[in-house]
Amino acid sequence: MQDTRSELETLIRQHVAVAEPLFKAHALAQWEAHTTGRPEAQEEAARLSAEVMRLYAQPETFHQLANFRRTPPSDPLLARQLERLYLRYLVGQRDPQVIDRLTQIEKEVRAEVVNYRPLVQGRPVSDNDISAILREETDSTLRREAWEASKEIGGRIADRVRQLARLRNEGARRLGFPDYYHLALAGQELDPGELFDLLDRLAKQTEEPFRRAKEWLDRRLARRFGVPPHQLRPWHYSDPFFQQAPSDPDLDLSPYLEGKDLEELARRTYEGIGMEIDDILARSDLYERPGKDQHAFCMDVDRKGDIRILANLRPIERWMATLLHELGHAVYDKYIDRGLPWLLRRPAHTFTTEAVAILMGRQVRTPRWLREVLGLSEEEVARLADRLARQERLNSLVFVRWALVMVHFERAFYADPDQDLDNLWWDLKERFQLLARPEGRHAPDWAAKYHIALAPVYYHNYILGELFASQLDQVITERFGGVVGVPEAGAFLIERVLAPGARLDWRSLVEHATGRPLTPEPFAAWVSDGTIPSI
Repeated sequence: MQDTRSELETLIRQHVAVAEPLFKAHALAQWEAHTTGRPEAQEEAARLSAEVMRLYAQPETFHQLANFRRTPPSDPLLARQLERLYLRYLVGQRDPQVIDRLTQIEKEVRAEVVNYRPLVQGRPVSDNDISAILREETDSTLRREAWEASKEIGGRIADRVRQLARLRNEGARRLGFPDYYHLALAGQELDPGELFDLLDRLAKQTEEPFRRAKEWLDRRLARRFGVPPHQLRPWHYSDPFFQQAPSDPDLDLSPYLEGKDLEELARRTYEGIGMEIDDILARSDLYERPGKDQHAFCMDVDRKGDIRILANLRPIERWMATLLHELGHAVYDKYIDRGLPWLLRRPAHTFTTEAVAILMGRQVRTPRWLREVLGLSEEEVARLADRLARQERLNSLVFVRWALVMVHFERAFYADPDQDLDNLWWDLKERFQLLARPEGRHAPDWAAKYHIALAPVYYHNYILGELFASQLDQVITERFGGVVGVPEAGAFLIERVLAPGARLDWRSLVEHATGRPLTPEPFAAWVSDGTIPSI
């Protein structure tokens, strides 16, 4: 038994010696590609992506790990490293030719997504420009043009996205999985039956609150655009995918942010709970420029403290919330116990880091944040607080119903990438979002969503993150009265959620932090609590 342990420790040590510098080089190459869009940077990122894939495609190491896994070591840290490494190799089992083809197509798609700018009224526009039109314009014709422009990228990449799904499925089926969707969930320590049971419960518990919310939103939008509610179409909503509720102009915090330094507001938010972020901001790339990725993300470069954020900040509410969200990911990475082995210096699960990010992003609409960070007067906070809280719940409700579209679509997408995906997409949007599909539209609108091509089988983590964020919020509110300006809340998050890293599996971490398993009830109760005002 001692010999077996020694052999496993040697295997892990040898793996880390190769993986650690490779992961750092890959992260830096990805950063360069996303921040510059330069073809040579895209090429280098793709080359290193292929190297990472090849590392985890090695069948000999995979079989060794599978053998060790049959009699796991008694040392919990060693056993946990074994499990994490085994799962990574499991998902990575692919033929070398498949790896080369995957990385080539992903590189092409990523370059297209990063660099493409559709035309609206004859001029090229960014995602931020399209968002501004859908947020501010009342001309339905212009809104439709902007909405359709946001979907153009889908038509340019759809065939290649289907190719990616076929290639991903090849490796999964060789391992005995029905498709890549099932393999990816296994690699994330998620059981498909358990996951969709949880999602079905959530869908059922949010169905009636969402129906009432949608009816109320549609009456409001119909008045704004001067059309009957039944004539509303997707471009009448303030987000191209209806990921969030259309904002109420009276509740938009953007005017309060004019002339403000969003970085300073973020610094005050995190320092108020005992978390230092100056080092993270100093490494980050936070403002728009040509060629740069228009999305936002956080990157842990080396698991030793080089943590940075990409964003495209403007002094508006959406970007303030996004900055706090991405910094939630960043502080998670920063405050993981550095004494853990390299393999465990990661969040317990993707959705647990999403939960912290979601929890922090929600703070923008809380009375504490408005008063203590933004500096609004007591009178102004009193005027806004209840309606802002309702809008925040509404946003989360709308987002989760949108996310249900994504998870059901991806499951069906990998089951059969060659089916009629264009109609499936709108069937699901009608079912979960109650959106009317545009008459006569036949286009791969599904392919315009970045995650389907380049962050596959990820979206369920946003939903689970919303559920865990609500459980955490419930515990923090009961114990400390809130998050903003409460160092004890920050200390709780560090001790109970961040520091354990991947030492605990996600089920153990949720129980460790909240005292019970993950459940939809706190979230469903929160979004149902006064979401719709009396009319």
